[in-house]
Amino acid sequence: MCVSAMQTVADVGEFAVIEQIAARLGHAPAHVEVGPGDDAAIIQVDGASVISCVDIFVQDVHFRLDWSSAYDVGRKVIAANLADIVAMGGVPTSLLVGLAMPASTEVSWVLELADGMKAEAELLGASVVGGDIARSEHIMISVTALGDLKSAKPILRSGAQVGDVVAVAGKIGFAQAGLMLLSRGFKSPRAIVDTHRRPEPPYELASAAKKAHSMIDVSDGLLSDLQHIAQASSVAIDVDSNSIVIPEELAAIASAYRADALSWMLNGGEDHAFAATFGSVADVPSGWVIVGKVNAGSGITVDGEPAQASGWQHFSQ
Repeated sequence: MCVSAMQTVADVGEFAVIEQIAARLGHAPAHVEVGPGDDAAIIQVDGASVISCVDIFVQDVHFRLDWSSAYDVGRKVIAANLADIVAMGGVPTSLLVGLAMPASTEVSWVLELADGMKAEAELLGASVVGGDIARSEHIMISVTALGDLKSAKPILRSGAQVGDVVAVAGKIGFAQAGLMLLSRGFKSPRAIVDTHRRPEPPYELASAAKKAHSMIDVSDGLLSDLQHIAQASSVAIDVDSNSIVIPEELAAIASAYRADALSWMLNGGEDHAFAATFGSVADVPSGWVIVGKVNAGSGITVDGEPAQASGWQHFSQ
């Protein structure tokens, strides 16, 4: 892709910019097993495979102080990183946190944030082991997570094979519905809005997917993230909309606000569910729902028809 001097990141899009950065960085050294392009990187350290990922969270982009408590924010930023490690087939071990904030930030808010981080990390036996603090006009949080493969092979986005079934574990569409409610000034139903404030990735279901050929943390929207798998694996993925059961609470909210619950479930981000492909139905663990199949070709379809993934992208919102 050729980028002109006058183009902005909004012109070319988030993922195209990432591709350009990766191209500039060149080939990874031999000790890098997995570089840019997956949920996390994997490097060799003294013969062991270490998984690492990083996310940045910005006030009024990823969270709002009038919507979420500091504890909620702490849980959310750690969950997003733990989900990436687990999606690679790893076990999270440690986290590093960078926190930039205005000088006027109350210390009690920072300590509550730390409590939320600790609580989420402890769900998987991980811990925050260090970080940094700086001054800025708005609150920004950078989280780096480290994980261990425990001698297992990583589960990559590039592993999907023609003939695989596609399955999903966890809630999808709930965080998008919660965002819509919060945007309109509502803070209930709590079961819906809390999924935006504080997602609950089904870590145990992802960890049970030992036979998955590929897996991804659903953070940008189901279709968008399946597109990442399809592109990395050079395959096509078809989603069967009839297999996606719309929960009653989502259907009720969509009806009340003249919204499309199925669209939320296909394109809504930040639920941090998991999507994976498996060689057969028998390989799909209990708790996962089969929603499609992997075909020869390229791109994403829904019920056999071309679909435009409209999930989250930072510079098009």
